[in-house]
Order: sequence, then structure tokens, then C-alpha cells
Amino acid sequence: MKRDLTVNLGNLLLSLSEITDIANPSIAQHQYRTAFIALEIAKNANASPQMLKNIFTAALLHDIGAISIEEKAALHSFVEMDYDLHCIRGEMLFARTPWLKPLAKIIRYHHRNWCNWDAPISDPTVFSAQVILLADFIERSIDKGKYILHQNEEITERVIELKDTVLHPELLDCFKDLAKKEEFWLDLLSPRLYSILLHEGPFQKIWIGGGGIATIAMLFSNIIDFKSPYTATHTSGVAACAEKLSALFGLTDLEVTLMKIAGYFHDLGKLVIPNSILEKPDKLTPAEFAIIKSHTYYTYFVLSSIGGLEPIARWAAYHHEKLDGSGYPFHCKANEIDSGARIMAVADIFTAIAEDRPYRAGMSKEAIYKVIRGQSDHNLLDAKFVDLLFDNYDEVYAYVREKQQTARSFYEDQFSNAANTGDS
Repeated sequence: MKRDLTVNLGNLLLSLSEITDIANPSIAQHQYRTAFIALEIAKNANASPQMLKNIFTAALLHDIGAISIEEKAALHSFVEMDYDLHCIRGEMLFARTPWLKPLAKIIRYHHRNWCNWDAPISDPTVFSAQVILLADFIERSIDKGKYILHQNEEITERVIELKDTVLHPELLDCFKDLAKKEEFWLDLLSPRLYSILLHEGPFQKIWIGGGGIATIAMLFSNIIDFKSPYTATHTSGVAACAEKLSALFGLTDLEVTLMKIAGYFHDLGKLVIPNSILEKPDKLTPAEFAIIKSHTYYTYFVLSSIGGLEPIARWAAYHHEKLDGSGYPFHCKANEIDSGARIMAVADIFTAIAEDRPYRAGMSKEAIYKVIRGQSDHNLLDAKFVDLLFDNYDEVYAYVREKQQTARSFYEDQFSNAANTGDS
């Protein structure tokens, strides 16, 4: 195996940005389009290369603080609502990620009107936040059922009405010049938008290694977990368990890192699942379970589109596959499930039944053994990894609990109380 894994940063960010907009056709590609608009406005304003990168990144992830489908849909409309909460959450998530920390204030204030700023437009945070506010407004103003060149002038008029109160006049001038170009509007609604952003965006020639991928994966693990108090530490636990089992199994340091990344990403597709289903404490109906089954498909759908992450895509997305082919959604047979995916399956079920949930306490060691051993006895889980878990149970359990407690502390002390923090 290679000594390190590298992926294109633009490919990674674009693919991960898409997952939060997939579930609802009315908001599909919202962050893509916002990023495209913001990038074009910033270019028109002669922003520096570094500022272009910052604005592009912040725009691609500007709504990460809106962590449920229901909240995302509400934000996309123009109904009267509190925009502050998802901005505060987004700031906290960015601030927890070293690479993104300098952009946290942009996320925090991307809904702040110009009339509420004390700093000048030349301030990088003010300028960037205003650009994203403008881009977000334009994207949300588009009627997806109407040809774009039959509504671009109307949208431009709506934007001009925001002068001086919501938006700085200099930005409006940049946009008005851009809005005259049919090419801008046609690119914005083009089915090739992903390709345009990938090949013409600021990260087309920037590659990152395993450490950078792990940092971004951890960010998304927080988004996945914090989507609901029912799952607030699950992903951190699965990543820790997969990491520990991989090391105990004798995988290389790189492979262990990749398994941890796969653990962070394994429930990525749950960002597509409504909270009304995820938070249901009772048994799911067949219709609800059919929706749940899609989450591993979407995990694979997104990760497999990132060049270089193919092994991680399998390890992450196959965690509900069974050796006898009875799993979901791919119904893989034993010869199609490699060691990484087998470890992840054990890590997922162990973490799920060992952790406390709001509606039940975690199982005892004896009960966990009965459940997991029963699955290996019926050729659902790989017996050698089940043995590995229970031969090292205390060590694995302690490591998982340590990582989950760190996530729980952040969630309870800061993230879940975000509505009571910060200024507006």
C-alpha cells in the first residue's frame, strides 16, 4: 500500500458539500450554486487568490450548522425565521477544525446585514460574509421551474433593492456587472456546474494527504453526530473502535488512519435521513426502515466520487452488509467484503449497542457478547474480528468511551446550547 493517500481538495469539498443538499430537490445544489456565485462576485471585485479560496470554502459549507433536512428546507425559503442558530453552530464546527478556524467568523456572520456592521467593507471577514450573503440570496431567489434567462432581470432588481441596508453598494456594483452576462446565469443552472467548480475553482491543483482528509472527515463526523442527541457520539465511537481493532489486527499505520477516516464517514448518508425517523425511539415501520436503508447507499454515492477514496468508500458504506448476503443496500457476499468492511461492521454494531441513548442505557458486556457472538455464529459478522474485540474488550471499550466522552462534552457544553450563545 502507498505510504500516504492524496486526494484533490476541490473534489473532496465539492462531494462532501453535496451531501447536505441531496435529500430535498428544492434545495439541491444550493451550496454549489452559492459557491459559484460568491466566487464570481469575488473575482469581479479583484479579491486576492487567498480570499477567493476562503470565500469558496466558506460558501461551499456555509449551511453546515443547519444539520437536519427540516432546518435546511426552512432556511432555503424566505419565511420569517431566526437565521442565527445555524450560523452559531457553523462557527463552532469551523472553529473546531484547525484548517477552517480562520473562516469561522465568515460563517457566523453570513446573514448579517451591512447596516449592522461596524467594520469597513475592506475588512476581509466583512467582505467575505457580505459576498456569501449576496450569493445565498441570489440562489434562493431562483425559481427552479422557470428558465433562468426569463427571470434573471427580476432577480437582479430584487438584489438592487437591498442596497445600503442589507448589502454594501460596492458589492452590488460587482454583481450588476456580472448579471449582464448570460454566460453567468447559464453556468449557474448548468448540469455541468460540478465540473465547472472542480476544474475552474481555486482548488483544482491542490492535493491533500491523509492528515488533511482526517481533519475534514472529523468535521463531518461532528455534523453527522450532532444532527440528533440520539446519535451525538456514535460516529466518534465507531471511528475509535475501527481504529483500535485495525491496530490490534496488525494493519499498517496508514491503514489504521484510513480505517479511522472510514469510521468518521460511515454514517455520512444519514445527513439525507429526516430527523423524524432517526429520532424515533419505537420500532420503525417498513416504510421508515426502507428510508433508513438508503443511508449507506448515499455514503458510498458521495465517497466513491472522490478520486483516491475508493477503499474508504467501501469500508465506510458496507457496515450493514452481512457475510451471507442478507445485509443492505448492496447485498454483498462474503467474497466482496474485505477486512476493512468486516472490521467496520463489528465496530458499528458494538458501538451502537454499547453506547447510551436518550431512550435506553447501553448494554452490559454480557448482553453485547450475546448479540455480537450470535451474529458471527450465524455467518453475519466475521468471527475473527468478533474474537479480536472480546479478547481485547476492556482496552477497546475504554478507548471508545474516552473518544465518545470528548464528543459528548463538546456537544452538551457548547453545540447544543448554541442558541444561547453569541451575539446577533
